[in-house]
Amino acid sequence: MSAFGWKVVHGGKTPPPGEVVRPGERLSWGRTVGLGAQHVVAMFGATFVFPLIMGLDPNIAIMFSGIATILFLLIVGGKVPSYLGTSASFVAGVAAIRAQGGDSADVTGAILISGLVLAAVGLFVHFSGPDKVSRVLPPAVTGAVVMLIGFNLAPVVAAVYWPQDQWVALLTATFTIIAAVLFGGFWGRIAIFLGLVLGYALSYFNDFVFGPITSPDGTGTVVTRDRINLGGVGDASWVGLPDATVFGGGPDGTDIPGFHGPSFSLTFIVLVLPGVIALIAENAGHVKAVAEMTGDDLDPSLGRALFGDGVGTALASAFGGSPTTTYAENIGVMAATRVYSTAAYYVAAVVAILLGFSPKFGAVVYSIPGGVLGGITLVLYGMIGMLGAKIWVENRVDFGNPLNLVPLSAGIIAGVGNVTLAVTDDFEIAGIALGTIFVIAYYHLVRAFGGRVTTEPQTTGRSYEGGTMMSTGNVDTPDGPRSPFRDEDGRDEPGRR
Repeated sequence: MSAFGWKVVHGGKTPPPGEVVRPGERLSWGRTVGLGAQHVVAMFGATFVFPLIMGLDPNIAIMFSGIATILFLLIVGGKVPSYLGTSASFVAGVAAIRAQGGDSADVTGAILISGLVLAAVGLFVHFSGPDKVSRVLPPAVTGAVVMLIGFNLAPVVAAVYWPQDQWVALLTATFTIIAAVLFGGFWGRIAIFLGLVLGYALSYFNDFVFGPITSPDGTGTVVTRDRINLGGVGDASWVGLPDATVFGGGPDGTDIPGFHGPSFSLTFIVLVLPGVIALIAENAGHVKAVAEMTGDDLDPSLGRALFGDGVGTALASAFGGSPTTTYAENIGVMAATRVYSTAAYYVAAVVAILLGFSPKFGAVVYSIPGGVLGGITLVLYGMIGMLGAKIWVENRVDFGNPLNLVPLSAGIIAGVGNVTLAVTDDFEIAGIALGTIFVIAYYHLVRAFGGRVTTEPQTTGRSYEGGTMMSTGNVDTPDGPRSPFRDEDGRDEPGRR
């Protein structure tokens, strides 16, 4: 398939019912530009919110999201139409780096190594087949890792963003949830962006009507201030390089540098490596979704997709940008429009690159109030965690089986609870990194002895003996030990293995 030799179909007009526009095809350039604009709006909210949360420059992030998208499309040969926006999988790891005194160079250095690791996994998958990775990282494991990454971030919402303006945060979260669930179609897919707009408008209204607010700022210091500070917007130029440091530009008061080089620390690299597992799961899921829509067999392209995402992440972070990943929001746009043309993604990528060269755009992003981010992150972080559960449900992971239930439970608690293991006086593993290690190690450890374990899958709708409890074996009753999976007559439930 030629990278840029799109065939014009359906007379360049909207495809008739039942028809599609395939990746190597396109509509008229006018309609293609319009579709590209839809892709820009679909990726817009999360692509600049996550860099801001991580203390990285949103201009660089959106610029390199466009560059990474173009590289990705070239690497996959145009077979997997996707947009690469900012990944949420590293947010918790970045928070851990900053909590340990790391700066933005430490953050981008750790992410760069993660990108190279993902690229290496992509090469391995390409030459050995996708089934090899699934043996080490089956759905039970990837779901647990994604879940602990999302839920580990709950204290950030509660301690940093929500207290800055709780009522705006509440209204923003409420609207975002309603928009995502009830609006449907294109408007539902841009619920995060709509929530940002509403929260920003509410903050502006409150400043105008009620005046300044007295509450904790991003550092936790109680101050009286306007919710929105537009001073930086007026001073910013319309066109320029994102090379300046914005002092105190982050919602938690951190300085946000422009273009900068990475620095490397093993301690910090370990903190973000679990994000690679999440990216593998995301890319695999998105490749399957695109394959179902286009009807193409894209399993042979999974390795290229992982490699392309890894290269995009490494390249972006080398210049001070954010990690990238394929975006489900843009896959949703394809599903709604039935237009899978890569031409629309090239248009979206070019628009993103141009936005990256506008300091005025970056200044508007920096002015987003912490309370608005409180409402957005309440929803986003929870959704990250629940995506782990979604992986379990879609792959029918059996939690009536102690081989799944027990080891994954231990890892999730270690990750969410920020449990720390001091390996030496100078090196420790904590939180997401430790939880991920526990999930993988314990999962495979118990399977090494799996032949000696009696498993009793739970039958749907069957209540446990003894009330609300967790049971992985027999239950003590007045009549002696009894399986919780037996019916009232003491017989095994139908279908019990």
